Formats: sequence, C-alpha cells, structure tokens
Amino acid sequence: MKTTTLTLPQLALIAGTRAMLGAGVALLVSDLLTTEQRKAVGVALTAVGILTTIPLAADILGNRRED
Repeated sequence: MKTTTLTLPQLALIAGTRAMLGAGVALLVSDLLTTEQRKAVGVALTAVGILTTIPLAADILGNRRED
C-alpha cells in the first residue's frame, strides 16, 4: 500500500485550489454577472485553480512511499 503524508499547509493549499476551481466553474455557469464579466472571472479562477494544482499534485505524488 502506498501512503502519502500531508502537512496542514499542503492540505490548505489543496483545499484553496479546489475552491478556486469550483468558484470559477460556478461563475461560468451562473447568471449573476453579465456574460463578459462571468466569462472573464470564471476563466481566470478556473485557470488559477488548474495551474496551482499541477505543482501541488507533483509534490504530493513525489512524496509517496511504499509501506
């Protein structure tokens, strides 16, 4: 079995990036803003969520070990 140990800051970063990604997707499908505003903010939040997830995932997967 492989185990991964996460620190509290790593867990917080993961939760934050998931929240940004979710907020971006929610704005893309909502009707609260004008179409242009919604697309701009939604794409920006989605991009930040995805781009910040990549190095976090690489770091966490790189620290896995066999038990």
